[in-house]
Amino acid sequence: MLSLLPLTQSAEAHQLRPAIVNLEFTQNGSVKVHVQTNLESLIAGIDSNHDDTDDSPQAERYNQLRAMSSEQLSNEFEFVAQSIISQFDLAFDSVKSDLSFVKLDIPDIGNLDKSRLSDLYLLAFIPSTHQQIDQSVNQHVTWHYPENFGNNIAHFYYDKTPNEKTSHWLTKGATSPQFELNEAYVPKPFTQVAAEYSVLGFEHIVPKGIDHILFVLGLFLLSVRLRPLLLQVTAFTLAHSITLGLTIYGVISLSPSVVEPLIALSIVIVGIENIFVKELKARRVVIVFLFGLLHGMGFAGVLSGLGLPESDFVTALVFFNVGVEAGQLSVIAVSFLSVFWLLKNQQRYRQWVVIPVSTLISLIGLFWTYERLFL
Repeated sequence: MLSLLPLTQSAEAHQLRPAIVNLEFTQNGSVKVHVQTNLESLIAGIDSNHDDTDDSPQAERYNQLRAMSSEQLSNEFEFVAQSIISQFDLAFDSVKSDLSFVKLDIPDIGNLDKSRLSDLYLLAFIPSTHQQIDQSVNQHVTWHYPENFGNNIAHFYYDKTPNEKTSHWLTKGATSPQFELNEAYVPKPFTQVAAEYSVLGFEHIVPKGIDHILFVLGLFLLSVRLRPLLLQVTAFTLAHSITLGLTIYGVISLSPSVVEPLIALSIVIVGIENIFVKELKARRVVIVFLFGLLHGMGFAGVLSGLGLPESDFVTALVFFNVGVEAGQLSVIAVSFLSVFWLLKNQQRYRQWVVIPVSTLISLIGLFWTYERLFL
């Protein structure tokens, strides 16, 4: 029996094992494809008809690849990556999806008596449906692994239930049976994404964003004349749009434990300045811009918690911001309608509205600052 051991080890080294394919469908509209396979055989182009790689005309090339380090093999893969990836077929309702390369993990050279399995990670996006919202939007997905690459085992599953897999043993280039995506995993039409995230942005200001409402109200109170108000709102909008985008994209990051107290403090400062300053100064615009950067990080924290659909990332981000702007403008509009009858008498308006309301705003902001720092 012992005399047969070398033969067994040799067989492990030269026999092609089936690839393991994991297809994970996520609620952000993407499909994570993980292919565990004998990368050397794919690069060498060994036909799956050869049970033993030594019987293939590419046997010498295959053995050279097996002896390479992970870095060398990765470099070899780069030359044929697009050719190999283009032969995988992930289709939604019979329409082939584009697969993009994410990364490649290749183990270091180990026991040459055993074949090396590498991990290839790809990404695709679930296409949006153009059906009506009240109709069925389920899609059907199929997977095809080229026959010349060998056999494969395909696992279909959702990110929320990774342990509940639908698995298929696929041989001789067979296409998998259809896997039905439920409605929660089918991306929504552009108009629906735009509408939903606009509403979310608006609701984050009115009625849920009391701190942002008070800040915008503080901007309004300094002067209801169009030019000073426009300068402040423009500076605030530009600033929070910058940090909202940069934070969501992961370019910058600041802990909520820092951002939230500073947002509360911004309310205090704007309120106090309204009490002692009667007209717009250049420094006020600068202060508003700096505080707008903080508020943008606050918006990003909320948006991250809501989740952004990866397939409609930019759409969701842009229209959330549109909703935020609509919420701010509604605050200004309601404020103007509440006090316009007093505007002819600026002294009375300042005594009856600006000073008492700004004082109240500052006190609330001061309480929030303490609360967010110490409670």
